[in-house]
Amino acid sequence: MTLLESKKNGLSAALDGGTRRRTRRTEMSPLAMRSTQLLLTIAVLGAWELSVRAGIVDEFFFPRPTDIFQTIWLWVSSGFVFPHLWITMQEAILAFLVGATAGLLLGFVLARVRFLERLLDPFLQMFNALPRVVLAPIFLLWFGLGIWSKVAFGFTLVFFIVFFNTLEGVKSVDRVLVDNARMLGASEKHLLRHVFIPSALTWIFSSLHISVGFAITGAVVGEYLGASAGVGYAIAQAQGVFDTKGVFAGMFILMIVVLVIDLLVNRLERHLLRWRAVQSSS
Repeated sequence: MTLLESKKNGLSAALDGGTRRRTRRTEMSPLAMRSTQLLLTIAVLGAWELSVRAGIVDEFFFPRPTDIFQTIWLWVSSGFVFPHLWITMQEAILAFLVGATAGLLLGFVLARVRFLERLLDPFLQMFNALPRVVLAPIFLLWFGLGIWSKVAFGFTLVFFIVFFNTLEGVKSVDRVLVDNARMLGASEKHLLRHVFIPSALTWIFSSLHISVGFAITGAVVGEYLGASAGVGYAIAQAQGVFDTKGVFAGMFILMIVVLVIDLLVNRLERHLLRWRAVQSSS
């Protein structure tokens, strides 16, 4: 290596290091980001509260946030919401687990077996294009008003999101990496464990983040259309007596639950993808 090349490499490394340091300085810390998000939430709720009190927004359609939080506190302190929330969470968790598992398995299989992918592709596209709300009454007829009609409805929402992301994640794996692993004697089992799953994890977790909300949406919409318990049922009952505070209280409770679950999924993602953080920092 000549002296000129050495200087060029040293300059390039210094520039890269300086860029990384500037990026770290411009990024907000997690605590600062949480504080900013909290301030934004307070600002939005405060503007909403003032708009209603000033008469700019009709209180019948958009009740004051303070009234909504009072309703939430009444539901929580009296224990009214917990049986409904438990039913909804059972339906959402079952729909999420069954739909995500089926989507993962079928996505990996079709990504590795080209014939099956070509064979089933038009049918999967047709089923994915079906409006899900049309299926809800059919599931109510098939499975009744219990939890399984909501699980089936949530399954249709979760499955296709996880399936298509898994399919694309596995298909996008670098072919050179796969060929090199095969040259080193890797079997299909080793390829799956050490190449395809780690490479597709980013796609998979992206779909799981979305699927959490859709699983709860499926459960609530199913309860709204026909049920005897659940948060969706409680919202429908509140709507039936024009209790907008109860409707918004149910919506706020669901948003808080989704936020908590998403934080748990984020923690799991950081744990499973910790190798990516080490790789990017090196």
